[in-house]
Amino acid sequence: MKKIDQVCIIDDDPTHLFITKKYVELSGLVENIIVYKNGKEAFDKLQAIFRASEKLPEIILLDLNMPIWDGWQFLEEFLKIPIQSKIHIFILTSSVNLDDKIQADKFNINGKYLVKPITFGEIKTMLSKI
Repeated sequence: MKKIDQVCIIDDDPTHLFITKKYVELSGLVENIIVYKNGKEAFDKLQAIFRASEKLPEIILLDLNMPIWDGWQFLEEFLKIPIQSKIHIFILTSSVNLDDKIQADKFNINGKYLVKPITFGEIKTMLSKI
């Protein structure tokens, strides 16, 4: 099975961040993990990586409810970047609100909406399908 070069986790909750990062590491399917604490920080850094023609992550695990920029604000701006490579974006949130799921579909997140707490099995299955 091909290893994923890089996964990006965007989450402000230290507990969920620790768990998600640990599960990604334990999967053995990922080479590198980058972490950002809010959507604005993630956008700025990922845009800089794109502008420098460096390799962007293959997967982004995105929380919705964060300070500064939430997940929706991040998506609004990030999807404007003319990235040619395929990036799989998964919403990873504690929100079970139907409106959030509908909003996710507007961003073509179809089926990539995971509710916290995430399990190791869910992470491993998600990563192995990429």
